[in-house]
Amino acid sequence: MSELSQADEYLLDQIRHGAAQGWSELVDRYQGRLLAFARQKVRQAADAEDLVQDTFISFLKALPNYRRQAGLETFLFTILRHKIIDAFRGRKDNACLLVDVLKGDSGDAQQGSDIQMADSVATASWYVRRDEQHHQQRQLLTTALRELLDGYKESGNFRDLQVVEMIFYCQLRNKDVADVVGLDEKHVALIKHRCLGRIRDRVLRGTSGFDSDPPDLLLSEIWQSQRLSCLKRSTIGAYLLATLEPDWRAYIAFHLERLGCHYCLANLRDLQQQTKVETTRALRNRIMESTIGFLKRS
Repeated sequence: MSELSQADEYLLDQIRHGAAQGWSELVDRYQGRLLAFARQKVRQAADAEDLVQDTFISFLKALPNYRRQAGLETFLFTILRHKIIDAFRGRKDNACLLVDVLKGDSGDAQQGSDIQMADSVATASWYVRRDEQHHQQRQLLTTALRELLDGYKESGNFRDLQVVEMIFYCQLRNKDVADVVGLDEKHVALIKHRCLGRIRDRVLRGTSGFDSDPPDLLLSEIWQSQRLSCLKRSTIGAYLLATLEPDWRAYIAFHLERLGCHYCLANLRDLQQQTKVETTRALRNRIMESTIGFLKRS
């Protein structure tokens, strides 16, 4: 999800040259999905609209420092998410609806906090290097995660993809993951172990000095910030049209309906709204075309 499309490249160039038309096109392209995302997090429609407006203002202010390290959609979603967190401090902001349900029903919030604190220490110790090495390690981890996910998709191993997605993207415990996918908890742990081993091996091919598994918290932060398993908008559109292969469609349904990725759900709802508008417009045009002749004769 971090690649910058040619269309976005063109719009960026237009905006940087002060072209109002380019800015208008960018707002039209992303306004709907951002508003759908905000409405998932904020109860009042007016508050959601204000947050989206502020997001576009902040985007323009941040544009001189934008280095294409993430796609425009991811960049805009990140700005909006931070604004929601700032506006409603103290409110948890999970990546997926499934996390809201499971963590909301569990009584082990303190246990989860302890795990995260311990993992934060591990993350710091894993990155005791100068800044440029830190950056290199992060890039290698991002690449390793992308290769891992691509491998699952190409081989059709959607079960393991679902498992690691819940562990690292959603930060769920092995037990919760096992309950969701219907596996033994030890089997989930084995899948996670294999996943970490592949990531470690990939990182070691690119650098030296790290012989331990990368911490879960660090992998989760990279996964969420890069939206590594988020779906292309065209894929969500194909899902709505029911034109996908059965296994791929089943995984998309899991990501959207079971996992409930807030970013992808925002795109889904925006596309559904656009479809309604286009259907209404198409019907209106048909009515006008079929009745205009009668109007002239009357």
